Amino acid sequence: MNDPTPGRGPPTPRTPGTLLYGALDLGTNNCRLLIAEPRGRAFRVVDAFSRIVRLGEGIAHTGALGTPAMDRAVEALGICARKLSDRGVKRMRLVATEACRAAGNGPAFLSRVTAETGLRLEVLSQRDEARLAVSGSAHLIDREADGAVLFDIGGGSTEVVWIDLAGRRRPRGVGVTRCIRAWASLPVGVVTLADRFGGRDVTEDLFEMMVAETGRMLDRFRETPGLDRAIRRGRVHLLGTSGTVTTLAGVHLDLPRYDRRRVDGVWLGERDVDALVARVRGMSFADRVANPCIGPDRADLVLAGCAILEAIRRRWPCRRLRVADRGLREGILMEMMTEDGVFAPALPAGHPSHKARRTA
Repeated sequence: MNDPTPGRGPPTPRTPGTLLYGALDLGTNNCRLLIAEPRGRAFRVVDAFSRIVRLGEGIAHTGALGTPAMDRAVEALGICARKLSDRGVKRMRLVATEACRAAGNGPAFLSRVTAETGLRLEVLSQRDEARLAVSGSAHLIDREADGAVLFDIGGGSTEVVWIDLAGRRRPRGVGVTRCIRAWASLPVGVVTLADRFGGRDVTEDLFEMMVAETGRMLDRFRETPGLDRAIRRGRVHLLGTSGTVTTLAGVHLDLPRYDRRRVDGVWLGERDVDALVARVRGMSFADRVANPCIGPDRADLVLAGCAILEAIRRRWPCRRLRVADRGLREGILMEMMTEDGVFAPALPAGHPSHKARRTA
């Protein structure tokens, strides 16, 4: 059963008088916005926006953001600016990630964004990006497990985090970030990997080259002996928060169209993931375009994502993978709302409201 916390259903009308929060993530591949209001100990989305802009297209070869990519991003950010203004959002955090970190003309691009849209984006550090992914996905960690290896396969980087819960009281929400034992940010994502190796027609040899390159980068991860021991005990699972894993989950469920409510929180076993990767690798480019959960926007990127996923799975062969259609933006919202103290206090065990919720 999917964990409903923090809540995120279809956009809903605003509750009068409620403070709204905005979280914007400009990544290497996507521009995404959430506007939400606090609700109990979670939040409810009031408005949302997502568009694939491929800001980092070609950056692996040139070291700079291209003009068409910047134009696409500015257009999408203009829509976000209007949504934030129309909704009267005053409390917001607007971030840019790997493409703007890596590009030589990143600062000039962000100045252009401010001049043309009025939005001031901060370049998020790799450490903060990893922490916020944990904050946004914490509710999907199996509370009976000793921890999870969270990974976020982005367009230009991949964050990997070991969340070590062994022998600890189970924290909730953003408190899970105190249990981060180790993390690494790998300079590889679906856009940069596909730019280097290709994404339309990927042979078996080419796919294995992508897996091997990502695998070598995983050597940067610290604390691997302790994590390896935890995985051998079978008490750690993978937690994937990225377009790659949500796409694979949609394919696994044979959805006629992508449905976040069915994907978020779904569990996949080792054999499920093996079969999914083999199935997608066996598709032609036209087949991937035609699949409703892949489509033309991801058809040339999904195999690069599968290669990164395979490298992670081979390094840390956990028996289960949980899929999260949530992450950085949700983490931003949860941290801002926690800082502001707007969440309802937790009720003590045995409180009548607990029983009411169970029987509702």
